[in-house]
Amino acid sequence: MNEPEEGAAPDEAATRDASAPGGLSRRGLLGLAIGGSVAGLAVGAGAGLAGGVALGRARAAEDAHSAYGFFGEHQAGITTPVQDHLHFASFDMMPRTDREDLISLLQDWSYAASRMAQGLEVSATGAVGGSAEAPPDDTGEALGLPASGLTLTFGFGPGLFENEEGDRYGIAAQRPAGLERLPAFLGDDLDPQASHGDLCIQACADDPQVAVHAIRNLSRIAFGRARLRWSQLGFGKTSRTTTTQATPRNLFGFKDGTANILADDAAALRDHVWVSTQDEPAWLAGGSYLVARKIAMLIETWDRVRLSEQDAIIGRDKGEGAPLSGGDEFTAPDFQGTAIDENSHMSLAHPEHNDGIRILRRGYNYVDGNNDLGRLDAGLFFLSYQRDPAQFVSLQRRLSTDRMNEYIRHVGSGIWAVPAGVKPGSYIGADLFA
Repeated sequence: MNEPEEGAAPDEAATRDASAPGGLSRRGLLGLAIGGSVAGLAVGAGAGLAGGVALGRARAAEDAHSAYGFFGEHQAGITTPVQDHLHFASFDMMPRTDREDLISLLQDWSYAASRMAQGLEVSATGAVGGSAEAPPDDTGEALGLPASGLTLTFGFGPGLFENEEGDRYGIAAQRPAGLERLPAFLGDDLDPQASHGDLCIQACADDPQVAVHAIRNLSRIAFGRARLRWSQLGFGKTSRTTTTQATPRNLFGFKDGTANILADDAAALRDHVWVSTQDEPAWLAGGSYLVARKIAMLIETWDRVRLSEQDAIIGRDKGEGAPLSGGDEFTAPDFQGTAIDENSHMSLAHPEHNDGIRILRRGYNYVDGNNDLGRLDAGLFFLSYQRDPAQFVSLQRRLSTDRMNEYIRHVGSGIWAVPAGVKPGSYIGADLFA
């Protein structure tokens, strides 16, 4: 991924790195202006990204390194160093929308995302630069904040290709064979209102306000074409994607993602994460498949389990994260002895017991207050990227005897095809419509 040069003004860096299509469409502007006139809000086809920094924006040169380029071979937010905060959103296309509506939405989202990834507002007019008698283009809560490592990753769900309305957008023949709703798994208690969706956006940032701002404004842009189906806030990453990141902990207090695929492991990414040019369909080459699972943790029940039992359930030492067979966190576990229970989480999920299957994890903790029993409504918002959905299905079925299942419930689910990265001047998923 390209990053802006240190010391460059934000809009100069964005011009070099993010020459997006020529501004928001009329539909996108209308979405921003709902509730008021659109007069004075037009960006224009030639506005581009060099339209000036909105009043109140002040980003010091030392903050420039926190911006990740929107354009590239792969979408940002997959192998990018995992940020501290997440706002994940799932959308459904509106009834009676057509192919032109979908393409214009993806173009508008690409334009706005390329700007926000550089710490800019969704348009050159921004939050305070337009008519005082019309709603602003940008909601403004990120004014003065740097990019904060914002990445926006977009995916296409099974229903986008064909649903009860039929082949709405003329793309049914291009649906990947593996892109279908995940099968039922043991322990599923899924809420249909917190599952699935035609489109998804994963917004990750080191500042939660930056991530929320991004989803809020992309939702406004979608008005009349797509509606928000459900969303999830996350904090405290539960995996790492670089060697420089320490392994984080989940809400059970254990290190999570010790053996995750890392960004510098090109061979593992090629074999397990990126869709190949030899895979079908061709338009998805360079992309991946995203699985999201909302996993509720029975926190109060877990907290009453003795430490030795917790270690045995996970298969690792809670303090250091080392396998119970000995060594340190990164020591390969020895499954030949009796130190590691064969139904421990680590044993069942390990590639040695799954024909070498690996996935790239990118999950987050969540706490949604408390439930009607006064218990924490909390858990893991699991996100994984894989070259083929069958990888996740195989692993999840393997976990049917996991001792940890007594303390968790899967309450949300979704799968999306994640297109390859965007070329400058193009838009998300353009190859699908070629």
